[in-house]
Amino acid sequence: MPKAGIDAVGLLQALEAGINILILVGAAIVFLVTVETRIKRARAIKAIHELRAIAHVIDMHQLTKDPDRVLGKGKETPSSPKRELNAFELMRYLDYCSEMLSVTGKIAALYVQNFNDPVVLDSAEDVETLTIGLSRKIWQKVMILNSASVNLVDKGDKD
Repeated sequence: MPKAGIDAVGLLQALEAGINILILVGAAIVFLVTVETRIKRARAIKAIHELRAIAHVIDMHQLTKDPDRVLGKGKETPSSPKRELNAFELMRYLDYCSEMLSVTGKIAALYVQNFNDPVVLDSAEDVETLTIGLSRKIWQKVMILNSASVNLVDKGDKD
């Protein structure tokens, strides 16, 4: 009879060891199956962060392009940047900035078009939302320039 008790303890130890091995093998399989997705996610998120940085650089370049300065409403200070663009050139410049932001948002969408990872899709959507918001700010400046130039033409027609 004592032999049966020892065999039961040995059997339980072997069963526990077998279960631990199965758990570790299962974890290793899950790791290996998901490693490709995690690598792709890391690359995509890195690229999307670069696109976010590009959008902010475009925004920084247009910040000093103030329609009031071109229209003669704003005052210059000694530290003001030199502004050499006329109203038409400024409108074109702002239009180009808006187009670059639009392209940046579309590139973010292209990066994730065949990648159904929710984290990456959210990041790409954030870049698109950012570029749309920045583009709206630019188009407000364009509309100010456009309305001012229409008013100037109307005043010139009446004279």
